[in-house]
Amino acid sequence: MVLGVGLASGQTAPPAPQASAPQVLTSQALTWEQVKDRLELSNPTLLAGKLNISELQAQEITAHFRPNPQLTLLADQIDPFPGGPAHGPFAYWLPSATVSYLHERAHKRELRTESAKQATAIGVSQQQDLERNLLFSLRGAFVGTLQAKAVLQVAKDNLEYYDHVLKISRDRFEAGDIAQIDLDRLELQRVQYESDLQSADVNLRTAKIQLLTLLNDRTPVEQFDVVGVFDFSEQMDALDFYRQMAVDNRPDLKAAVQSVELAQSNYKLAEANGSTDPTFSFDVGRNPPIDAYIGFDVNFPLRIFDRNQGEKLRTKLDITRNERLRDAAKAQVFSDVDSAYATLNSNVILLRPYKQKYLAQAVRVRDTIFFSYQHGGAALLDFLNAESEYRAVELNYVNLVGSYLTAAAQLNLAVGREVMQ
Repeated sequence: MVLGVGLASGQTAPPAPQASAPQVLTSQALTWEQVKDRLELSNPTLLAGKLNISELQAQEITAHFRPNPQLTLLADQIDPFPGGPAHGPFAYWLPSATVSYLHERAHKRELRTESAKQATAIGVSQQQDLERNLLFSLRGAFVGTLQAKAVLQVAKDNLEYYDHVLKISRDRFEAGDIAQIDLDRLELQRVQYESDLQSADVNLRTAKIQLLTLLNDRTPVEQFDVVGVFDFSEQMDALDFYRQMAVDNRPDLKAAVQSVELAQSNYKLAEANGSTDPTFSFDVGRNPPIDAYIGFDVNFPLRIFDRNQGEKLRTKLDITRNERLRDAAKAQVFSDVDSAYATLNSNVILLRPYKQKYLAQAVRVRDTIFFSYQHGGAALLDFLNAESEYRAVELNYVNLVGSYLTAAAQLNLAVGREVMQ
């Protein structure tokens, strides 16, 4: 901010608020990258999602299993009862052993495995989408904390400036330059600055609590802090650039495309499950008294009624349903990008004149009116109005920067990666 008011010799004016000194990065003051790393390590929702991926990978193992062979042992024609020819109960018994195996045709096992792997891939994409949304929430809390810190600093600077005004005004009252009523009105106005300071302090604590909740961190609020650039940039690429990047990077769109592929694999599996699977058997036994034998057997069901027709139809319809969901997801991607881009561009348009003109102009008007009031050239009401307008311009600028950073985070969410800092 620039102070552009000339003062005559011996005349004083309250100092304009100075830019706050850069914060010293302590062990508890985290940058955005450090906050992101903590989210990945400690957020319980993300950790639960990772376990879900492990469960899906375990299902891949199950899907890849072959059918187990079966062993049947048989002992027939045992005669434990007395009578008849003299022989033991096991003289003429018929022992046999049979091993059977179900042979799956039409690549059922391979299709089950492929379906399970595609389900895992969808789970991975959904986990990435979960992380994308959590990062947006984290970025919003991070920006909210920076914004609350900036508002708190503005409130402190305004209170410090106004206290200097009161000091000068008390000196003028003691010198008989202003009336008691004017001094009272000035002192009563201080409560507004005190209120601004307390509200800003509460908002900062609330923003920090939201950030700590996302990080699953129990650090006391007083010991926790973040640092980052609280400013805006006018650099923006064309809308088509962000659209194409979103199509390439959005994990929810990727999951929608993968769901179509999974539906196609499930339809192939349903078709394969409609095929007949033979069971091959091999048996060995003996006929009394000593004759041994071996045998082979092939057993297959007669598919007079196809009980898989409903599943075939369902999986075929599911392909079309997932294609429609994919198209809807793609349309939503473009809608998200367009909305975020328009909001961000609007904030840049509003912020540009503030930085180029309004901030310095607000300081100049306030200090000029105060100088005039101090020397009897302006009424007290004029000074109070100028001070109120200055405070409104300062807060509007800080809030607009916060809106810009939030819109930038919204664009990152829409694109699927960080393109705006």
